[in-house]
Amino acid sequence: MQYPFSNFRPLIPAKCASITILIMAVLSALLQTHAQDFSAGKPLGATNEAGDWVEMSGNVKVFGSFHFCESATFDPARNLILAMNSGDRVDASKNDGFVSLINPDGSVHTAKWIGETRDGLELYNPLGSVIKDGVLYTVDTDTVRLFDLKSGKPLRSIHVPGSSLLNGIAVTDDGTIYSSNTRPDWKVYKITAGGKSSVFAADGKLNTPNGVAIDPDGNIVVVNIGNRDVITYNPKGKVVRVEQAAEKGSDGIVILDDGTKYVCSVRHGSVSRIRPGKKAELIASGIPSAASMCYDSVQHQLVIPMNPNNGLAFLKL
Repeated sequence: MQYPFSNFRPLIPAKCASITILIMAVLSALLQTHAQDFSAGKPLGATNEAGDWVEMSGNVKVFGSFHFCESATFDPARNLILAMNSGDRVDASKNDGFVSLINPDGSVHTAKWIGETRDGLELYNPLGSVIKDGVLYTVDTDTVRLFDLKSGKPLRSIHVPGSSLLNGIAVTDDGTIYSSNTRPDWKVYKITAGGKSSVFAADGKLNTPNGVAIDPDGNIVVVNIGNRDVITYNPKGKVVRVEQAAEKGSDGIVILDDGTKYVCSVRHGSVSRIRPGKKAELIASGIPSAASMCYDSVQHQLVIPMNPNNGLAFLKL
């Protein structure tokens, strides 16, 4: 037979009443669940002797804070780099991906910004990322995830049917998303601002597609890991140009306002520069696992994640 708590109270000595009340309060709390508001992480800091949390002083620099960082994107408004960190590389089912905020000199601003708390958060193995109109977009296996750039709060998740490993991502001015599917099927998906997805490209030009970017004319540019091709599609999906990187194994691509393209090779650790109408030239080499880089428009530098090396490389332009 089950008894309510009140049936037991007369059996407890008076001197234990306060303990009983405490136990009942704890039990009551355990029996109730309350959803907590989503919150992003704080900058690095510590609690001082007075018990107050204080942000790390500006004369201290910390480097690191990465776990298989595959992509980075730059927020010019805050002058910060957002580094996407994958979670458990063995167990992809663990919801443990996170985003770090990094200062332009490579020091850590916030070790875990998105990912400090998991309430309401789904982020497993984020790969490519991009910022557009106050929103952070990232791809997470077969899903595109959107976050508020100011607060880090999850906004929306868009499942892309048929996809298996979304990798590169780009977003147009009207909110249309383009994302490469690297394996096993070589495709580029188009996802409308309303969340409707379709295959944008699945032609013979794709060879393990990875990085995706939008050029100044609104075309969609895709780079391949399998060869040196840098393929430009118009918005209707027609190939209008094929250029060559200096080395194959391409991962990240950055396109400047003047049309200059920068392509990094994850396999060979190099960075190619392709000026409009010119052949590619090698401008950097020896960067291990150079992945999905971004352009820091304030410091005028490329920021290049290095995957299992758990670091970022900085290349001044």
